[in-house]
Amino acid sequence: MGNNFLTIKDLPTEERPRERLHRYGAQVLSDVELLAVLIRTGTRAESALVLAQRILKGDGGKSGLAYVVDSSVEELSKIKGIGPAKAIQIKAAVELGRRISSYDRREQITITSPLDVKDLLMEEMRFLEKEHFKTILLNIKNHVISVEDISIGSLNSSIVHPREVFKPAIRRSSASVLLVHNHPSGDPTPSKEDIEVTGRLVEAGKILGINVLDHIIIGNNHIISLKEKGLM
Repeated sequence: MGNNFLTIKDLPTEERPRERLHRYGAQVLSDVELLAVLIRTGTRAESALVLAQRILKGDGGKSGLAYVVDSSVEELSKIKGIGPAKAIQIKAAVELGRRISSYDRREQITITSPLDVKDLLMEEMRFLEKEHFKTILLNIKNHVISVEDISIGSLNSSIVHPREVFKPAIRRSSASVLLVHNHPSGDPTPSKEDIEVTGRLVEAGKILGINVLDHIIIGNNHIISLKEKGLM
């Protein structure tokens, strides 16, 4: 039987992912093409592009980039055609992307609306599997001083304690804070607990002289501002 397998080298030069990236920039490549560039080579049975497509189909639970982000090296290694070396390359790229997205240029950032918070933290928080609660510390001009990790777990009064929320703000002489947490479900609709915890923190901030400007809930590419919704 003849071998009808098509490799990336069989594609016209202008259609190959690496050449397209070099000519037009990484932003024009699809998720499949970017992943194919990372894994570099396929197998005797399928090209890197086909292998990348198969990876992004996921495992029946999650798929796409969410699957790549959440999978461990061991899980990726079990995919036929990947193995430990390619799995490590993929996870290193994921972690590098996370670090770049949260790179500390924050003192140059001014928060003027919830969309600024989305730009700052969406990529870092949208695929997290547990609820992460953070505070954004602001100076008197609403420039970002720092982003602080407060807790991991379901949002409730025992985990999100005013002492832990405002300790970094007091230490860094913050004029105001923004509360931020994610919903792993992807739906940013606030729960009763979200609203109650926000109210407690707003009152604590008034006593300390630190204004709680808003509480932003992050879903999958969507946010909700409790202030805009009139819930604080």
